[in-house]
Amino acid sequence: MKMLVVIAAASMSMVAVAPVQAQEALAKSAGCMNCHAVDTKKVGPAFKDVAAKYKGKADAEATIVTELTTAKGHPAVKASPDDVKSLVKWVLSL
Repeated sequence: MKMLVVIAAASMSMVAVAPVQAQEALAKSAGCMNCHAVDTKKVGPAFKDVAAKYKGKADAEATIVTELTTAKGHPAVKASPDDVKSLVKWVLSL
């Protein structure tokens, strides 16, 4: 029984890792990782710092998506609008 619990826990952690890796790959292909990192400041703030700044703000996602897609307050991004929304959701989940 203990072995079954260990296997189940391990498989659940792998399921959670796959979307994170996909989002990081999307951020890299969109050029986000040129200026940002998940945990550390580069040219721009760390994604975790962005998440902390907007934590609890109901309009956070819309605000950031607008900044990224209109190039107001942030340089223009190369990602599609759907990818921008996906990346913003990921960043805010950190």
